[in-house]
Amino acid sequence: MGWILAFVPPSVSRCGVVGTPPELERGTGVPAHVQIERWLLESIDRGELAPGDRLPGERELAGRLGVSRMTLRQALATLEHDGVLIRVPGRTGGAFVAEPRIECDLTGLAGFTEQMRRAHLRAEARILTARTVPATGTVARALEVEAGSPVHEVVRVRSAGRSPVALERSYFPHLPGLLDQDLTGSLYTLLAGHYDLEPRTAVEHLDPVIARPGDAAELGIAPGAPLMLIERTAYAADGTPVEFARDLFRPDRVRISVRSGVTGPAGS
Repeated sequence: MGWILAFVPPSVSRCGVVGTPPELERGTGVPAHVQIERWLLESIDRGELAPGDRLPGERELAGRLGVSRMTLRQALATLEHDGVLIRVPGRTGGAFVAEPRIECDLTGLAGFTEQMRRAHLRAEARILTARTVPATGTVARALEVEAGSPVHEVVRVRSAGRSPVALERSYFPHLPGLLDQDLTGSLYTLLAGHYDLEPRTAVEHLDPVIARPGDAAELGIAPGAPLMLIERTAYAADGTPVEFARDLFRPDRVRISVRSGVTGPAGS
């Protein structure tokens, strides 16, 4: 999940706000590029640099630090790899402070709203589609209904903070009145409260994919940028399928984790 997506600089961003560079220590065994990395990380931790801020140009910053541009680029490349910075080529580009990634734990069955609550963020939803459609073969198999039978399709852009995080495309059985409900909150809470169909288990598959133009536009990224697809079938306690979903997550904003453990004798 350590990918960096193409980044469009914000229309209003601070530039060159980084504090006074440190006097790099020589002969300590700590390479200059590592000292630069630590200084920039500390500047972000202290709030001197905020998400969306652009660092001074390489020539200027290298001169202020008293290092070669090659040494500076080594530090910036490491921070880019770690998801701390986003580097954009071109005259209007540069090195920008990235938004911090949100931890999403797939071990349980917490929906997006609950995951954001755990991260102390407010989840938001923008509804793109809420309609009844004929079930395709894939949807029909997942929901265990006849192909072509009516199912509900709900497509939403999910946001947390200042930018979109995920594009959710969910399909539900033809539940009466579902599309008349408030679909901007937790759909799992809606299933549990109105239909006694609380999702209790799920089978999920993760695949890296490339953003198609329409999806990219909704997520505010460049077409062809990498995304993480999570395909999920959720089941009620009695094994009834209650949702089939194909969610696209921005890996520059979300880091997905799964906890594991040994329930029986440990294998080799």
